[in-house]
Amino acid sequence: MNGRDLLAWNMRRLRVMRDMSQERLGNDAGVDRTYVSRLERRLENPTLSILDKLADTLGVHISELLREPDGGEVAPKPLRAGRRPGT
Repeated sequence: MNGRDLLAWNMRRLRVMRDMSQERLGNDAGVDRTYVSRLERRLENPTLSILDKLADTLGVHISELLREPDGGEVAPKPLRAGRRPGT
């Protein structure tokens, strides 16, 4: 996987683990929701400052955003559609 693939995989994995919508992640990190979506779709190259904000919001070290998946780890499933309380 290249850097964009790793970032997209890990952002979605961490976000889904926390039951956090793209909108909430964006709001809490001070990043536009559409930018979060574009990162997860591998369409953007974020700055380190953006990665710091996202990592802080997700409660992980920045290196966790570029972690290689373990062998056999499956892609995170999308969250159920619709708004969540608190988003």
